Amino acid sequence: MGEIRSVLFVCLGNICRSPMAEAVFIEAAKQKGVANKWHAESAGTAGYHVGCSPDERTISVLRKNGIQFEHSAKQLVKEDFYTFNFIFGMDKSNMDNINRIKPKDSKAQVLLLGSFDPEGDTIIRDPYYDNDNRGFEKCFQQCMRSCKSFLDKNK
Repeated sequence: MGEIRSVLFVCLGNICRSPMAEAVFIEAAKQKGVANKWHAESAGTAGYHVGCSPDERTISVLRKNGIQFEHSAKQLVKEDFYTFNFIFGMDKSNMDNINRIKPKDSKAQVLLLGSFDPEGDTIIRDPYYDNDNRGFEKCFQQCMRSCKSFLDKNK
């Protein structure tokens, strides 16, 4: 078996989009039979929610789609750029914040997760302030399409 590759999904607070992407990636890797080849985590660019569980709407959408997931929010740190092979941002603001702290000698490739969406829906909008689950449902679908496409391109 080859070296295990690693991915880190990053949003602002690490309670909505990035833990959703982490859980979806783990599920997609299982579905494709490559779970033993990948390690996934998530983080936020801000420390607002460090130690907190994901937003209840994130958990609800994951459960609705048959995914059980536990997570404790953490903040992106410089060491992550040496630990992970790929770091994915969810939107332009995330990408700007990630690249702002990225060390010059980073081993991680920093990419926009939605750039892998075969439907071309590149920005995964933050549903945190939504009043319902629709934004979380859309986030789930975007993450699933993007993660599956990424895995297909990185066998």
